[in-house]
Amino acid sequence: MTTTAHAVNWFEIATTDLDRAARFYERILDVKLKRELFGGIPHAIFPGDKEAVRGALVDDKTLAPGGAGSRVYLNAPKLDEALARTVEAGGRVVLPRTSIGPNGFIAMIVDTEGNTVALHTMS
Repeated sequence: MTTTAHAVNWFEIATTDLDRAARFYERILDVKLKRELFGGIPHAIFPGDKEAVRGALVDDKTLAPGGAGSRVYLNAPKLDEALARTVEAGGRVVLPRTSIGPNGFIAMIVDTEGNTVALHTMS
């Protein structure tokens, strides 16, 4: 049996306006997303080192934002700051900072595209 370091190796968050969505996540997470084109589909890729689970915002017409079928947890070491910036950036907080015991804290937001995304921090 082969084991992997991460259960998730890539994620995609659907958008209808890639630039708007990228600005939102860049602002709330205080990061810079890299714009690229893969297979003709515009992507805005979240940063991370080689070992990190990574993913992207995608303007893929086969996906629809706002769905409730999956949830992505993004690393947000400065969770309280990210939540404050969420509202300023046009999103809304649907679950405030919530303890999950020894596994840290989570919160959930709705982004500018209607996606519910979770944020996680250990502190």
